[in-house]
Amino acid sequence: MLEYVIAKYNYWVYVILMMIGLYAMMGKRNLVKKLIGMNIFQTSIILFYVSIGVKKGGATVPILEGHGHGGHQAVDVATILNPLPHVLMLTAIVVSIATTGVALAALILIYRRYGTLEEDEIIAARRAAAAPKAKDQAS
Repeated sequence: MLEYVIAKYNYWVYVILMMIGLYAMMGKRNLVKKLIGMNIFQTSIILFYVSIGVKKGGATVPILEGHGHGGHQAVDVATILNPLPHVLMLTAIVVSIATTGVALAALILIYRRYGTLEEDEIIAARRAAAAPKAKDQAS
């Protein structure tokens, strides 16, 4: 059993990174720290999927050699790498960068409006702003 756990050490690293990211998103009150946690979480998922696409002994891409030059050569299926996880993760990286950019822009606007990036202070400021409106509506 211990040999199996050691053989899959990369997956344990991904799980630890994922838990660090999840903790930062849920446990921290600063919005920048939450964003960093989200990025750590996304990176761990990307690393996980890239590692799924790796195969021991895999050395070639799924392109038939000799295609169009008079014949096909036999390709050993065991040596062909699956490019799909890598391609999908390229898309995930682009989405991650875009998400981070939009989140940073939103954080700038939040800071300009409330003067802080602490979640508790923002919630308190919103409640304080909503209290006079509630009194006006009640009367």
